[in-house]
Amino acid sequence: MKTEQFDDILIYFSKSLLGKEDEDQILWDLAKNCIAKLGFVDCVIYLIDENHKFLVQKAAYGPKNPKDHKLYNPVEIAVGEGITGAVALSGKAEIIGDTSKDKRYIVDDDHRLSEICVPIAHEKIIYGVIDCEHPEKGFFTQQHLKMLSAIASICAIKIKSVRANNALREKQESLLKIKEEMLELRLKVLNSQLNPHFVFNALNAIQYYVTLGNKKATLEYLSAISKLLRFHLKHLDREMLDLKDEITMLELYLKLQKLRYEEHFDYDIILVEDEVKLEAVIPSFVIQPLLENLIEAIMSDPREKQKLDIHFIIAQAEIIVNVTYKEDPGSRLMETTPRYSAKVAQWQDQVRLLNSVKRYGIKKEEDYVTKNGNSYLRTSLRLPNLSS
Repeated sequence: MKTEQFDDILIYFSKSLLGKEDEDQILWDLAKNCIAKLGFVDCVIYLIDENHKFLVQKAAYGPKNPKDHKLYNPVEIAVGEGITGAVALSGKAEIIGDTSKDKRYIVDDDHRLSEICVPIAHEKIIYGVIDCEHPEKGFFTQQHLKMLSAIASICAIKIKSVRANNALREKQESLLKIKEEMLELRLKVLNSQLNPHFVFNALNAIQYYVTLGNKKATLEYLSAISKLLRFHLKHLDREMLDLKDEITMLELYLKLQKLRYEEHFDYDIILVEDEVKLEAVIPSFVIQPLLENLIEAIMSDPREKQKLDIHFIIAQAEIIVNVTYKEDPGSRLMETTPRYSAKVAQWQDQVRLLNSVKRYGIKKEEDYVTKNGNSYLRTSLRLPNLSS
């Protein structure tokens, strides 16, 4: 084959790849057009599978391709097995002048006496192998090797580009899906935090103070619920909050829960700081849904007096929230109810997404502590200090 003809083939192949973003299209174009123009009678193109264990036949020219883009009896070859597998493993092209003298030779559809194998490789990454055979001994030459090597290099670069574009598109689609899930979860969290049941009970409690003529308490609680509503609407789209704002919101929320359960529920918030006062920043809407779930569990019997001791330990890298409370034996039964289980699962999904997307490393742990001879359950939540 003349050099001019070889150059024409390379130019044709390079141009034909410009509009192709599918590996199968690239390989079939290589087999049915490019290889055909070289005057070969048989060629099979392999790609290495994602586990790098097998070579899979993807396209062919000659007997293995009876019609259209179909393969006759496609086979897989283990990497390292046969001549083709050896080239896939070593990354070095080979010309076999007489396959009858090479023990590695594997018969596919028919026995042929000459074989040339060229890796489809770029920057030390092997994507597959171009394997051509001929019935005559000593058919393939160094000129053939030069041509196939150039074609294989162009093919490898294009495959790398296609895979990179596909990976980028998948990543973008994944991020878009995650953002949609985060928004959906955030709306569910807002609905949970300001659910009609909670608001209705809080307003009923406020109405009770109205009937008593207690203007001070009425105004105090109306102010608390209005501030809580404004806070949630204002910060709905924020991914992080100042810890001091979060604590202010929690105090409003817990104050309304105390009003809801009258004298049967109480709370205490304690801050434990390092010597240097930190302006801590944390992921938004993580702590309050956890507290809501705990309150719903421990207040399964509202006649029993319950109290949450909430300790914030602020460190340079993280904030630890320890919530200690006396466990009611019936509260564990609450975890099996559909409504409670759904809300816990919702909170867990939110944390899972935050850890997956933002790498926050949020952790929740439980253990028992003893105070004044009584056993208490302590739920510990570890959050990143995003200000560091």
